[in-house]
Amino acid sequence: QVQLVESGGGLVQPGGSLRLSCAASGRSFILYNMGWYRQAPGKQRELVATISISGRTDYADSVKGRFTISRDNAKNTMYLQMNSLKPEDTGVYYCNQGGGAGYWGQGTQVTVSS
Repeated sequence: QVQLVESGGGLVQPGGSLRLSCAASGRSFILYNMGWYRQAPGKQRELVATISISGRTDYADSVKGRFTISRDNAKNTMYLQMNSLKPEDTGVYYCNQGGGAGYWGQGTQVTVSS
């Protein structure tokens, strides 16, 4: 059974940083593309960043230059380093394995507010 467990969310002031983690278990981590999505209140879930099996990364325009996605295959863990956070980054951040038809974590709340 696949499990994806996010951690690292919280309350941070604008301009601050957070690092999210996603610990995966249940199937071979290295065989799957991974991604971070987020959902703000009253809005649809949106793609934040993806990282492929080979380590290729892709970002939403709104986070380019501020967020960095990475993965540690030895630890079956994916990360999202978020810098220069803005209030509009507020939302629940979800870990995904295998794309839209794949698996999802339970989400971790990120709140950017002064």
